[in-house]
Amino acid sequence: MKAGIHPAYEEVKVICACGSTFGTRSTHKGDLRVEICSSCHPFFTGRQKLVDTEGRVDRFQKKFAKARELQAQKKAAADAKSAKAVH
Repeated sequence: MKAGIHPAYEEVKVICACGSTFGTRSTHKGDLRVEICSSCHPFFTGRQKLVDTEGRVDRFQKKFAKARELQAQKKAAADAKSAKAVH
């Protein structure tokens, strides 16, 4: 390694929004502040729950149902038209 061209690799403290702190090493100067860590993340704590944000699943199902209804109406209209043309 060339001397004088590399950044300092020093101990820093990582501070989470939940209040948990731990030490690591980084070239970043000062403390690191994070929003979520392994102490409060739902996946690591076992408190994971699937939440339907903003009703996305319901909105998709309604849109899909409406598309099916329109398709059925078009098919019924086409069948009626073809039945009328046969007579």
